[in-house]
Amino acid sequence: MVFMGDRATLLETGRFVQRHAGNAADEIIEAVRAVDAAVDTTAEQETDTEAEARHRLAAERGDAPAMSVLGALLLRRGDLDAAEPYLRGATGQGDRAAANNLGVLLHQRGYPDEAAGWWRVAAVAGSAPAAHALGRHHRERGDEPAAEYWLRQAAEQGHALGAYALADLLEHRSDVGAERWLRAAAEQGHREAAYRLALALERRGTEPAARGPHAPAHDPLTGPVTGRSQGAGRGATAGKPVGKAAGKAVAKAPGQAAGAATGPRTPDGWLAEAEQWFRQAAARGHRRAALHLGAILEKRGELKEAGRWYLTSAKDGEAKAACALGFLLRDAGDEESAAVWWLRAAQDGDGNAANALGALHAARGEQQTAERWYRAAMDAGDVNGAYNLGLLCAAQERTAQAEQWYRRAAYAGHREAANALAVLLLQAGDAGGAEPWFSKAAEAGSVDAAFNLGILHAGRDDDRTALAWYERAAAGGHTEAALQVGIAHLRDGDEQAAERHLRCAAGGGSAEAAYRLATVLDARRPAPGPPVLGAPREEKTECEEWYERAAEQGHRRAQVRVGMLAAGRGDVPEAARWYREAAEAGSRNGAFNLGLLLAREGAEREAALWWTRAAHAGHGRAALRLALLAARRGELTEGRRWCARAVELGPAEVAERAARLSEALQQELTA
Repeated sequence: MVFMGDRATLLETGRFVQRHAGNAADEIIEAVRAVDAAVDTTAEQETDTEAEARHRLAAERGDAPAMSVLGALLLRRGDLDAAEPYLRGATGQGDRAAANNLGVLLHQRGYPDEAAGWWRVAAVAGSAPAAHALGRHHRERGDEPAAEYWLRQAAEQGHALGAYALADLLEHRSDVGAERWLRAAAEQGHREAAYRLALALERRGTEPAARGPHAPAHDPLTGPVTGRSQGAGRGATAGKPVGKAAGKAVAKAPGQAAGAATGPRTPDGWLAEAEQWFRQAAARGHRRAALHLGAILEKRGELKEAGRWYLTSAKDGEAKAACALGFLLRDAGDEESAAVWWLRAAQDGDGNAANALGALHAARGEQQTAERWYRAAMDAGDVNGAYNLGLLCAAQERTAQAEQWYRRAAYAGHREAANALAVLLLQAGDAGGAEPWFSKAAEAGSVDAAFNLGILHAGRDDDRTALAWYERAAAGGHTEAALQVGIAHLRDGDEQAAERHLRCAAGGGSAEAAYRLATVLDARRPAPGPPVLGAPREEKTECEEWYERAAEQGHRRAQVRVGMLAAGRGDVPEAARWYREAAEAGSRNGAFNLGLLLAREGAEREAALWWTRAAHAGHGRAALRLALLAARRGELTEGRRWCARAVELGPAEVAERAARLSEALQQELTA
């Protein structure tokens, strides 16, 4: 029972006791003042020893209030033998506070049934603390109806602990009336009630019915506390198969909530009120409330205040707060301080912090230390530890050990471990063994696994099934899957659907998607009219912006196309820059176009170098240009050699011209 650890909270001495907002000593001082008035004492500065001596003197004369106060003083001090006779004497004269405190004393002595008898006497006489204690006694005995009766008696008298205990009982039975009494206790300063009320309001504000049919559930700890593992600390994915009131409670009529909020009943309104209660509980020293408040503030971007609450909670011993504070410090660039808090959290059994330490040491190349922390995370019950051990072993090419750890995590329900295990099996040639793990991971929500299943089925020429998995992964935000869906729609002629998916993939950073989207938009552009002298330079179109985005990511075809568009605008330096980037990256079209640009500028020798590179890479037009260049120089044999190469490479138009040129050169040679 709660009073076994805090017996002072049950000492009734004139007003209800608040476990966290009040102080039992203040209650006793108030009782002493009442006795002082009865004996007409006017001393303003009196020591505890003098007060006790005076109460003892009055008690020896049979004064019931003095016996009650003296018994409470001795009980609070822990002197049960000395307190009992005074409490029994006062109880015998009808003092209800003494009856309550006698119950506390007997309970501490190990006589709960006799204690309950005296609590009943005091509760019937109107003692709210006694009613609370009696209610707790009956609940421990499994008599919930009796427990509810007495706890309700205490709660309706404005007793904070009684209101909280009643709310706990009702919540255990899923009774909607629990929130009323949580609110009543919270408004009197009960910090645990404030915390639990905040949780209830937060659930109400984030449940799908409040947010809409497609709203995701919200856990205020998800951002800063969970889901961080290997690498950056926010999760890691395996590769593809082919390669994140004061105020006193007032009893209300049945059905009317005590202290009910009158604010807006929207999801945001519930969440705002939840935050207020988290803040009140945290301000009173509730470490879990401080953790939740820090998470809310971090999600909102108020990192400085979030850090303060995490620090408060962490100093009070909350391991999750220490872990979250570590991530906040790491994100701010202070890795050393982050490691200190992760170490503190990990030593207190936080698996997430142990994983973070493992990732930190792995990044430093300290593989043995990293492995030790990953094992610690696993021992703490964090399945990410086994997954991260698998990643560590895979990076060291310890394939057998990697498979072992992936299996352990996968069997525990870790979806990314299931995906990684499937990748490992597929790379070993066991496609049959890989597919069930891909399916299990995909059904659990892994977009990587869904994408990998698409690749698996595409390799079997089962395009319909592959597209279904690609679409599923794309719906989950997988960039490459969205690209594949877009390509499939282009192939089927559904340009509108293709554009939608290509935009998603391009926005997610896919250079290929940006290029393909640009080609779709490019095809819709009207044919350019003849240039007009003095006309202002046209602004870049959207398709050109997408080409540039792809080009900046190193997409060679996009670089060539950006160069062509720049050349069309007359921007020769810009065109040359993009052609050169593409050519140096191995683009034969880029090399050919750069050669054309250089030749027009009179740099024929450098142009020939780029045409040679393009021709060796299989560009027929470049070979023809080299043949023409050789013919102009009189190098007829060299010219015929390049003509032969152009005929071989094509296309047909180039081959035909090269053949005619070769004949002319042959005639010249034999003339």
